[in-house]
Amino acid sequence: MANSFQEKFQRRRVLTGYLSVVISISLVLFFLGILGLFLLNTRNVASYFKEQIVMTIYLKDSAKDIEITQLQKKIQLDPATKKINFISKEDAAAQYARDIGEDFLEFLGYNPLLNSIDVNFNAAYVNSLILTRNQNELEATDFIDEVIFDQPLVALLDENILRISYVLIITTLLFVVIALLLINSSIRLSIYSKRFIIKTMQLVGATKSFIRRPFIWTHMQLGILGSLIAIVCLTFVFLEVNKRFPELNMLKQPLELIIVLGGVLFLGVGITGMSTFFATQRYLNLKSDAIY
Repeated sequence: MANSFQEKFQRRRVLTGYLSVVISISLVLFFLGILGLFLLNTRNVASYFKEQIVMTIYLKDSAKDIEITQLQKKIQLDPATKKINFISKEDAAAQYARDIGEDFLEFLGYNPLLNSIDVNFNAAYVNSLILTRNQNELEATDFIDEVIFDQPLVALLDENILRISYVLIITTLLFVVIALLLINSSIRLSIYSKRFIIKTMQLVGATKSFIRRPFIWTHMQLGILGSLIAIVCLTFVFLEVNKRFPELNMLKQPLELIIVLGGVLFLGVGITGMSTFFATQRYLNLKSDAIY
């Protein structure tokens, strides 16, 4: 009866130890995976914001319909162009009247606004140099009155994207180190509780490799389990973010998700295997009286 109770207690203690290792691995790898997803999708987020930048081309009243049509076709055929939108002076006046809440045409007696074309560019072409060059080329056209875009915003966007990328890279590397330390600590505590078993096996003549093998395999299985839990949670988060922000087009590049999930599995198995090897080796090299 006493032996049965002791065996149950020992089994529960072992399972609790394994559970704590799996939870530690899962949590650490989950947060590391989140950082990895953010890092790899920085380009998607940056592209989305860049493609919201609009260059507005204001056309003179003297511009002919054929000239406007040819200009739109020319812009649309440019590989830098994502989309264009022609806004007539009447539509612009109606929108402005809605914005200010009164009909300014009645007050002025005429429409001072101009026909315009809004141009959105593909993200790769959104930088101050290219947009300024396009602006200068368009303004040289006779029937174009003015071409404007938010140049300070473009410069600020480039600067902040670069800064955020560096911060994410440094944070991810730091978190990798933290993950190594935390997972290693959890496994060392787990091995510490079995130090007497290790030493007993060694005293009866078992070789070091024979003693290490089951410990490494067991903890690698825990690493795989912890990694799979983290992968399931990361996949759910990824799909939820893509559902809430479809404009980021995260599913258009599944390779990024595969890289992150593969990296999580690799780290989970690799770190647990290496940590178990060194933790077991430490107690194998200790003298018998030093383990107390």
